[in-house]
Amino acid sequence: MISNDEIEARANRAMELFRQGYNCSQSVFAACADLFAINDQDFALRLSASFGGGIGRMRQTCGAACGMFLLEGLRSGSSKQGDHEGKAANYANVQALAQRFKEENGSLICAELLGLAKVQTDTKPQPEQRTEQYYKKRPCVEMVGNAVKMFLVTI
Repeated sequence: MISNDEIEARANRAMELFRQGYNCSQSVFAACADLFAINDQDFALRLSASFGGGIGRMRQTCGAACGMFLLEGLRSGSSKQGDHEGKAANYANVQALAQRFKEENGSLICAELLGLAKVQTDTKPQPEQRTEQYYKKRPCVEMVGNAVKMFLVTI
């Protein structure tokens, strides 16, 4: 069991990573990857890079939630062929995390969380510049911290 102090420290680490310019998925995943013997920070950041901005900046599933789901795969994912029971257990855990995320944030969809009119499937791949205004208009930093907390209380 992880202490409340460690949970807070890891949530703060994730929020700091986001403020440094890493995407939401990278921030969540990299703040906790070492718990699963991924001690190479560069590897953790590259592994989770594609899920930011609602998966590749398409504003689909929130990247903070995706980072949490990647961590759940490390915790409960099965790597054995034909392990239907293990796969079902992992999917149940992911669905429980997704439900909690939706309850706490109102949605699992990036576009909805950002208050955009609809999911943007034609977005350009260029990320927005991280400015003071960027951080003021987005709830992402808090969601990153909360996603870490949501995940860590389950282990």
